[in-house]
Amino acid sequence: MNNVYDYSVKDRMGNVVSLADYKGKVLLIVNTATGCGFTPHYDPLEAMYKEMKDQGFEILDFPCNQFADQAPGSDDEIHEFCTLKFGTEFPQFAKIDVNGETADPLFAYLATEKPFEGFGKGLKMAALTKFANANNKKFGDKAYIKWNFTKFLVDRDGNVIARFEPTVDMAEVKKAVQAAL
Repeated sequence: MNNVYDYSVKDRMGNVVSLADYKGKVLLIVNTATGCGFTPHYDPLEAMYKEMKDQGFEILDFPCNQFADQAPGSDDEIHEFCTLKFGTEFPQFAKIDVNGETADPLFAYLATEKPFEGFGKGLKMAALTKFANANNKKFGDKAYIKWNFTKFLVDRDGNVIARFEPTVDMAEVKKAVQAAL
């Protein structure tokens, strides 16, 4: 596979969607969870979406329950939570696995293109590293994503140009999106 346009995913209704439908747009692809300490990232994500969607920006939201069971609901329950609590309007897809033998091929590709380089420095990052390492032992060499709200920035040509761990300040993510636009 050459870029993200070669992949298809399922929307929350179970329909197959080709990512080629997003050709020419800047994408921020995110694995999310409704019960995570990073769930408040939905607020700045939605603000970025509202501000930049008319410039060719899309956020693709993929709920995942592989990190401490922090997205236990059905696709409908997760969607209802996100729209009611955070007013999200960006596309939300079916819940997926991002690690292990059942990992969605899109996320295996994204993580191969931009591998994990750490959570940064400080106590919060050290604690998250400990939790992530314990959680991801079960996935071995297929632990592609280390925690919820990992974000991949894709340019208008479908190339993965950046990876942001959940510990990265959302202002930095926004700057990178603006530069890609």
